[in-house]
Amino acid sequence: YTHENYSEMRMNAAVRAVTRMGIYVGAKVYLIYEGYQGLVEGGDNIKLAHWHSVTNIIQQGGTVIGSARCKAFMTREGRLAAAFNLVKKGITNLCVCGGDGSLTGANLFRSEWSSLLEELVQKGRITDTLAQQHDHLNIVGLVGSIDNDFCGTDMTIGADSALHRIMEIIDAIMTTAQSHQRTFVLEVMGRHCGYLALVSALASGADWLFIPEAPPQDGWEDRMCARLETSRIKGSRLNIIIVAEGAIDINGKPISSNYIKDLVVKRLGYDTRVTVLGHVQRGGTPSAFDRILSSKLGVEAVIALMEASPDTPACAIGLSGNKAVRLPLMECVEMTKLVQTAMNEKRFDEAIKLRGGSFENNWNIYKLLAVQKPAKTKSNFSVAILNVGAPAAGMNAAVRSAVRLAIAHGHKVYAVNDGFQGLARGVIEWHSVAGWTGQGGSLLGTKRTLPSKHMEKIVENIGKFNISALLVVGGFEAYRGVLELFEARSCYDELCIPMCVIPATISNNVPGTDFSLGADTAVNAAMEGCDKIKQSATGTKRRIFVVETMGGFCGYLATCTGIAVGADAAYIFEDPFNIHDLKTNVEHLTEKMKKDIQRGLVLRNEKCHESYTTDFIHKLYSAEGKGIFDCRVNVLGHLQQGGAPSPFDRNFGTKLGVRAIQWISERLTENFRQDRVFANSPDTACVIGLNRKVISFSPVTELKAVTDFEHRMPKDQWWLNFRPLLRMLAKYQTSFCEYVPGEIQHVTQRSISIDSGF
Repeated sequence: YTHENYSEMRMNAAVRAVTRMGIYVGAKVYLIYEGYQGLVEGGDNIKLAHWHSVTNIIQQGGTVIGSARCKAFMTREGRLAAAFNLVKKGITNLCVCGGDGSLTGANLFRSEWSSLLEELVQKGRITDTLAQQHDHLNIVGLVGSIDNDFCGTDMTIGADSALHRIMEIIDAIMTTAQSHQRTFVLEVMGRHCGYLALVSALASGADWLFIPEAPPQDGWEDRMCARLETSRIKGSRLNIIIVAEGAIDINGKPISSNYIKDLVVKRLGYDTRVTVLGHVQRGGTPSAFDRILSSKLGVEAVIALMEASPDTPACAIGLSGNKAVRLPLMECVEMTKLVQTAMNEKRFDEAIKLRGGSFENNWNIYKLLAVQKPAKTKSNFSVAILNVGAPAAGMNAAVRSAVRLAIAHGHKVYAVNDGFQGLARGVIEWHSVAGWTGQGGSLLGTKRTLPSKHMEKIVENIGKFNISALLVVGGFEAYRGVLELFEARSCYDELCIPMCVIPATISNNVPGTDFSLGADTAVNAAMEGCDKIKQSATGTKRRIFVVETMGGFCGYLATCTGIAVGADAAYIFEDPFNIHDLKTNVEHLTEKMKKDIQRGLVLRNEKCHESYTTDFIHKLYSAEGKGIFDCRVNVLGHLQQGGAPSPFDRNFGTKLGVRAIQWISERLTENFRQDRVFANSPDTACVIGLNRKVISFSPVTELKAVTDFEHRMPKDQWWLNFRPLLRMLAKYQTSFCEYVPGEIQHVTQRSISIDSGF
């Protein structure tokens, strides 16, 4: 069997995963250079790949095998030449990485395959036997597009990295705008899809947004200027307006960034600048999410090709929640075209629905937070918000959206400094959370203290300040703390109030959610550190680095960072290892050093084994590798708590803050009797979390049964199925018997808009 890649951008992790998985299952893998152009021209553009062909490329942006727009492939002659080149090399399986255009082309190629071979036989270019041996072509698609505009998959490869670039630029622009009191009009990519513009507006708290799916009604000029003016009067020193390049008004007339700039200057006289982000968005290092996504989808693509038959339709590999799924390619392409048709016919509400639940949700939350003003009538409820545990990126984003929505619902909001220790000290005003979304760490201040130490005092303060609900943003201690408060309800009536935990910890060890706030930023921070360490090893030659990551007993950080940087091994507590495993790893690395890859990287979670410490592993490797390689240690430490939050953590935090307050408001109304809130049922003390694709609220009492309190983590970890992937990509013989292949999911209108999660 053989595979090839046609590639567009940030595809190196996918190229690496497909190549290595192909070799792992015993196939011959060819890399096709320069996209379809290389397929049509053949010759040196189709090269046999080896394990080492794709080493050290995972951290590079772009694609090492090149990509090109190809006019020839659009003609039958071009496809005839392509078929001839494939048959000549004995290739009958194609893995295509690209946007919907590239994938549609691949599907057409597959449907014409038998007629192309007949024509080649008639022209005498191939023999009849050769044609029979290659009588059908299997194709599988990996969707690479920064616009995230492909129906059926939650994320396309490259979209997250593009958001990283955009947010870096917005953060930089905000500092200059703040100093000079300027208004900035930022134009982001997206000719027909507003995904990047929408998500970056949500993550930066932009004042106004233009996307092609939701053109503004007539008179938007007045409304926009009024909004900008209000925000300045309230004391804001800057305004940010985000425009997708394909933005139009309700009559289909394009809205250009220069038109907006002239409008603001003419009407308000603000110093206004335009910044067009352009191709910066396509470049740079891929983010951790993109590297892990590409690796996961690449492995699934090879398995799908192995299982393909002439009767199975061509499929694209997509992401649903945290699982790889197989999507019938043409269903996805048809759905994607429907969005464009709906927009052309001015059915804009439908276009937003067709984009999928996540897009619709982003849009609704943006509208909710963008236009909200403090409520006219007070609700007589007070909500206290606190941070508990260690700082994690995204905490401030959650606090900001929660404060704004709570005030808009008419509640009084208390900001509590220093966790349960400082429960109830001050009041936050409406405007004091401005600009919090992009700030890392915890601005409220956070402590690990559990409430049991100060129970009497906490109860007294809840009564004194008449607090009717608690929102606790934090890690494992936040969950434990709310559990303690819940269990003390029988002794104290004051604790019979709705309580919600927003999980925020870099360790991702809170039960009731697949992802905690801050984990994405932490994996990116650890990955950037390891990239630099790997670069040092490339220069020194024959050196192995042992890198220690944080995470307590939870191995999420070590495992994900390991996949993102292409580590040789990642030792974690959940995957017990003994001296034989260490011996195998040392021998494996010794073999590797003798060949042409002369560097190694081994990750170790801080608490993965009480005896085999980082120091022990360092000494073992140094002694065993004497004369072959030397070994160095790096402890990443607190840099993993991250600087600025990643785009995912900003948005995840913003959404969780909104959903938590909506939930709290509902519980307050339900449990209001005789002039007071009395909530004592288990479902009024919950952890909010993302499970698969749905945001759910799990009662802390139910989570107690699935928690390992000694090691501070859930008993079952969904991400453990990443482990065989890590081992295989590092060239270990590993068993894929635990690997669950992706299921086929059909893409229909119903399956898209029913989703209540993201």
